[in-house]
Amino acid sequence: MDVLWRAISEDQPGPKWAGIFAEYWPDYQRWWSREGDNARPKYLECRRALETHMPELVPLYDKLCELAGGGDQQARFLSFYCPPPYLSGCSQAIWPGAQPVMVRNYDYSPQAFDSLIVRTNWLDRAVMGTSDGLWGLVDGCNDSGLAISLTFGGRRVVGEGFGVPIILRYVLQTCKTAEEAGEVLARVPTHMSYNVTVVDAKRRYMTVMMAPDRPAVITHAAVATNHQENVEWVSHARFTATVERERYLLQRLTLHRETQEKFINAFLKPPLYSTAFSAGFGTLYTAVYRPRKREMTIHWPGAKWNFSLKAFVEGSRVIAVPENNPIGA
Repeated sequence: MDVLWRAISEDQPGPKWAGIFAEYWPDYQRWWSREGDNARPKYLECRRALETHMPELVPLYDKLCELAGGGDQQARFLSFYCPPPYLSGCSQAIWPGAQPVMVRNYDYSPQAFDSLIVRTNWLDRAVMGTSDGLWGLVDGCNDSGLAISLTFGGRRVVGEGFGVPIILRYVLQTCKTAEEAGEVLARVPTHMSYNVTVVDAKRRYMTVMMAPDRPAVITHAAVATNHQENVEWVSHARFTATVERERYLLQRLTLHRETQEKFINAFLKPPLYSTAFSAGFGTLYTAVYRPRKREMTIHWPGAKWNFSLKAFVEGSRVIAVPENNPIGA
């Protein structure tokens, strides 16, 4: 299976973003309404939630809604408030060397993925990262040298809150340091459980364990996979090998020091790299963030793509994705 990756840059929401939205909206609409229109919050509830928890994004949200056609469903979807539940895998870690470097694998279904790298200058802050939901992000960095990434937290609970990609976007639009990011992540409600790792240009880092039904836990963990303090969803943990991946990464961090290259290459092989694409948990890419340099690199086995926030170059790549292989194959 071939996946088309694209990289686009647009300082302010305009025709590029509108074109991408028009292209992706039919699929997102089917996903968003799969439980029925009434299963999702109404427009006024969505807007009030944004105004309450992420007010800085409201003018941007209004502009995006306009570019998306101004429809009711489009506006409710773009709020990311109480979306349908969804699961992913993922592993992420902070390299133990002197330079701040964050490495992550994103494990998800290629059929439900934007495969899009975006650079924006919304709200007078330059941000680049991997798109989800067309203005949310699953990882990214900003011009202050703050990088962020998420993993699924391995819990079944679904509550009232935002889809985590819009929370990551909000952090990068409003925060400069890991400490500021931690404060935001602790207060903004999420609809499912996630582990969000942040690292800034001074190599200060933290991982925040977010959940819809209990207070966020702020930790100094340098590693996050798909459980939080304890494994709560045993079958998911076994299927995704979350404990084994966490143990593997912790050993690499503590038993011996590795070069950046060796550390990054470990993410491109089992047990971190998964080929379970048919089950929706294959590794779609490995991202490397160097926040001090404001750079990111997307890796695949045998290929990579470099990006700089200051000199971002648009383009496209076709990446072959293995099919019908079990985890760790």
